[in-house]
Amino acid sequence: MEIRPELTIQEKLHILADAAKYDVACTSSGVDRRGREGYLGNSVAAGICHSFASDGRCISLLKILLTNHCIYDCKYCLNRSSNDAVRTAFTPREVCELTVEFYKRNYIEGLFLSSGVWKTPAYTMERICETLYLLRREYRFNGYIHVKAIPGAPDELLAAAGYLADRMSVNLELPTGESLQKLAPNKTHRAILRPMRMVSDTIAEHRLAIGKSAQMERSASTQRLGGGIFAGANRRLDAWADQSGLVDDAHPREGQTPEKGFIVEECQPVNAGRERFSLPAELRRRDLQRPFVPAGQSTQMIIGATPETDYHLLRTTQHLYQTYDLKRVFFSAYVPLNEDSALPAPGTPPPLLREHRLYQADWLLRFYGFQADELLSEEQQDLNELLDPKCDWALRHLELFPVEVNTADYRMILRIPGVGPKSALRIIQARRYGSLDFPHLKKMGVVLKRAHYFITCGGRMMYRTPVEEQYITRQLIGVNEKENWQIRHRSEGEFRQMSLFEDFQMRA
Repeated sequence: MEIRPELTIQEKLHILADAAKYDVACTSSGVDRRGREGYLGNSVAAGICHSFASDGRCISLLKILLTNHCIYDCKYCLNRSSNDAVRTAFTPREVCELTVEFYKRNYIEGLFLSSGVWKTPAYTMERICETLYLLRREYRFNGYIHVKAIPGAPDELLAAAGYLADRMSVNLELPTGESLQKLAPNKTHRAILRPMRMVSDTIAEHRLAIGKSAQMERSASTQRLGGGIFAGANRRLDAWADQSGLVDDAHPREGQTPEKGFIVEECQPVNAGRERFSLPAELRRRDLQRPFVPAGQSTQMIIGATPETDYHLLRTTQHLYQTYDLKRVFFSAYVPLNEDSALPAPGTPPPLLREHRLYQADWLLRFYGFQADELLSEEQQDLNELLDPKCDWALRHLELFPVEVNTADYRMILRIPGVGPKSALRIIQARRYGSLDFPHLKKMGVVLKRAHYFITCGGRMMYRTPVEEQYITRQLIGVNEKENWQIRHRSEGEFRQMSLFEDFQMRA
């Protein structure tokens, strides 16, 4: 498996952009860095990630791999070492030139850089740091950069990348250690969670140093819950996480033996016949004015390659939010590409609707105050694909409905299907000045085609609707039927990396 250095930069771009399209963790919200004199680009949030493909994936970033060469043989990965594929790699300067030239042409507003594991994690992370340093300092690129951290790389390199990038992510890949060992024998959860812990701790240190809360600014519902009625739930979640292998060893004791699956040599210095990138002194310090990973960190889990239930996935997601202060957990429906007895056969439709429902449930965890144990349970371990999770929860708790919007508290209004955080806040503010009716709610953004089954205004429902589970279920399934069909029947042509030259009828 040799890298072909003789390929042109256009050929490399075709191979390495196509190889990166299955990594979905590439949003860039959370950065508001304006332009600077003498620098190119900016990261004002309104100008980043404003364009999305039809399947929801961001296309405003130049999303590429540094290399598709990989020493690992993960069964689900198209770039696994056992696959017969053309291998190539960008040089750090080629990545810089591509980013700047595409930015000047207004094709992109930032860079998403990932990589296969090239020789060792330390060597790969060293090349990534060299790329980012050149782009920031020599090319003076001030735009958004999202970089993938390589588990097993030294903390010094991870810290340097964190000060140069805006967002960093470490892919968990699979929610259980058993599945990871089965499909990715070279990886372990401990090796993946260590850099995740390092990044979250350094973010917290920097935020405390500048007088902010250690937690990232987002919904309090995803942060660690305190005592009281939630204390028992937290203890159960911790015990479950320990059983699932989601406990990291961020600070191993001196002399501790690396766990099975962790490559000892991957943290050793690398000299492969070239001058090693020397980490500048300014990046060895942790007192830079530039914030550390200002857009936070994220991760990705593959859906449908292994038999875990939605309940397990949501509990894993909640644990990651609460323990590592992640900004996002992404779900990627597995597209069968490799022939392997441990995986779905090629041609099996990817579970797109399941992925969609998991994203909706993730939204409820982050912004609506729901907990994983409310949405699913040991008795019901998978989300209802015919209904969105909020409607499904409401139908299982009809004893709480209908809700009177003129008197209910914010928390209860937020749990009404068809009501979002913005419209819930508008309701709370507007009812100070008078009684609300259904036309008012529609103007506030409430989706009445779902909400009207669960609310009253002045003690009256919008229609004479029986509050019965079977009746409302039939009506809501009819409302969602078209959307569900469209999600299930997306064509293969919609699952492709954006091709700048084809899409704009331009030639290289």
